[in-house]
Amino acid sequence: MTTTSTTGPAAVRVLHAARRPALVLVAHGSRDPGTLAEIHRLAALLRARRPELDVRLAHLGLNAPLLPEVLDGLRGPAALVPLLLSRGYHVKVDLPALLAAAPQVAGVVTAPLGPGGRLTEILDTRLAEAGWGPHGDAVVLASAGSRDPDAATDTEAQAALLAARLGVPVRVGTVAAGGPSVTEAVARLTAEGHRRIAVASYFTAPGDFARLAAAAAPWIVSAPLGAHPAVADLVLARYQSAVRAAVVAR
Repeated sequence: MTTTSTTGPAAVRVLHAARRPALVLVAHGSRDPGTLAEIHRLAALLRARRPELDVRLAHLGLNAPLLPEVLDGLRGPAALVPLLLSRGYHVKVDLPALLAAAPQVAGVVTAPLGPGGRLTEILDTRLAEAGWGPHGDAVVLASAGSRDPDAATDTEAQAALLAARLGVPVRVGTVAAGGPSVTEAVARLTAEGHRRIAVASYFTAPGDFARLAAAAAPWIVSAPLGAHPAVADLVLARYQSAVRAAVVAR
């Protein structure tokens, strides 16, 4: 039986309730060893939180194991949780296509991690750890960026959520695609009269993007989301939601 998931583009093959689905954590992949180490820490945290789950780490590129290899080693139900912060080509096209190419896996691709209230809380925590307080008056949400309009919409939505929580302007700045850049976003806020402008690293792990964002920070910069316990909780929430939706759709 085939149905569609609540996330829109992902094709779902029924997850049978008799067998607990594997949780496949899908990372983008990076040449930076710090990125890979942080992703492995997150996977370890997930296994510690839910030792009864079959948690597997896969990558879209650059690191082993790649997702097709992980899917080849699976049989039966699985939920693929993209360690991505917004909708985009990977979530809407790549992951469903790779899942469809593994007919032995009864799976679903979940929604990305953002935007949402849990990420807002983590961003707030990371800013506080970096020294944010009442003296801060603006934030640049530094993201990878994307030319996909859905991804850009999601990132703007996350910026709005963070602005509502902090009570200060939050503007999106990118380091790879789309715009404006982090430097441009800082300049615009400065032109509006803001002086204590923090950069919030909206990245799943440390790496080149986080370093580029930090280099453009005029004041404090927060650490990436990383292997934070709340990130693990969010991954598990995406997994549980997808499994429940698939069972209901049977």
